[in-house]
Amino acid sequence: MTRENASRRIALAAAMSATFFGFSFPACAQNIGTQTSQPATSTGPGLLEKSGEQLFARFCRGCHMSDGKGATGAGTYPSLAGNSNLEAGGYAISIVVNGQRGMPPFGAMLSDDQVAAIVNYVRMHFNNGYQDAVTVEDVRALRR
Repeated sequence: MTRENASRRIALAAAMSATFFGFSFPACAQNIGTQTSQPATSTGPGLLEKSGEQLFARFCRGCHMSDGKGATGAGTYPSLAGNSNLEAGGYAISIVVNGQRGMPPFGAMLSDDQVAAIVNYVRMHFNNGYQDAVTVEDVRALRR
């Protein structure tokens, strides 16, 4: 490569970088509004899921799989199917809200209603027969 070709390539790369920056800067500078103390996904316009099943599909299925049996690979994702730990509703609420080990906490992203819906769905499906539903008040009490 000649010195002239190298200079042209550098100039082209600089011009392309400046162009891309020019297109992306307005998006970065947008006013996203003031932050509230309410969970982002609970009030955001993009959250269409309402039922425990829909919320499970959005937040849990990627790691715990559609059948709730978990997975092993890049990490170990415990099985929710037939899981005796889920007998205590408070345990499940705590894990969803606060996270545990590799599982992230979802408490800041989900409302009390949504946490209760996910916990009840998991406790009543995947060979879990725990029919004593947790309530929004149970979730609220745990958050205190």
